[in-house]
Amino acid sequence: MSDKITKWLETNTFHHGEFWDILELVRKKEAKGLKISLCIPTLNEEKTIGKEIVIFKSELMERYPLIDEFAVIDSGSEDRTLEVAASFGADTYRAKDILPEVGDKRGKGENLWKAIYQLKGDIIVYVDADIKNIHPRFVTGIVAPLIHNDGVHYCKAFYDRPMAYSTGIRSSGGGRVTEILIRPLFSLFFPELTALIQPLSGEFAVRRGVLEKIPFPIGYGVETAHILDVYREWGLEAFAQTDLDQRIHRNQSTNALGKMSFGILQTFIKRLKAYGMVDRLPDMATLYRQFQAEGNRYEQLTREIVEYERPPMATIPAYRKKYGIKG
Repeated sequence: MSDKITKWLETNTFHHGEFWDILELVRKKEAKGLKISLCIPTLNEEKTIGKEIVIFKSELMERYPLIDEFAVIDSGSEDRTLEVAASFGADTYRAKDILPEVGDKRGKGENLWKAIYQLKGDIIVYVDADIKNIHPRFVTGIVAPLIHNDGVHYCKAFYDRPMAYSTGIRSSGGGRVTEILIRPLFSLFFPELTALIQPLSGEFAVRRGVLEKIPFPIGYGVETAHILDVYREWGLEAFAQTDLDQRIHRNQSTNALGKMSFGILQTFIKRLKAYGMVDRLPDMATLYRQFQAEGNRYEQLTREIVEYERPPMATIPAYRKKYGIKG
């Protein structure tokens, strides 16, 4: 392990228990004049969204005023996600209604991107909506390094990811795309980024000044794109990561993870080209192919997966006007 990675792990890797004193975080936030926004991107999450809202509002807005703004941004749920979220007091938005002049794209990355326009915080915290063991640490643990250290711009969560089964919880597993795809790619092309324990985690906190300057894939590649672009522009020292102990959530099938990996690879290869790291690569196909067997019949299933990217928010005229960006 390189000396730089060793040093970074010592100085920029934390455990959420280090930030137990939420009142102290509030004092430091206020002393620095920071505003913090929390965004939960959703798609059909009626079963878990209510509990997340209750815990975050009661502990981090009412008991301790750490969060100044809390919004649910939805991709077009067909269940009662927005109704439940609103009933528990969260601000709710449909992604398609934010910046309607740029159109509507379906995907988690679209929600994250439009949150930059909708929310006003100097720091935006993103937390996934499907966490069954939700706790304030899912916010405090990742926002604290940005409050304490002005040199940290992007903090990722990591955790043990047990897999839930009908018979109970298995204490190991999860993070499969990270270990099978992302870690090998980082090891080959960006060795320093292997210091990030769970680069695809859905919980992260970022400064607005970073978010508005980077493009956003609307689909599976958004977390990978963020890490590569932030690393290229600001270096490893801009990152931090916090151990949140354990995260219990819905796990996806192997077929679903294949589609995710296909989208991530598109994003990764696109950046290798943009950074001038490779040349003479053929154009990428966008049709993902899988097989389904029924007895002795084998049927090929195909799905078009295109990692469309939104441009940096700072290039959008309405955003520049809203936030007074000149030039």
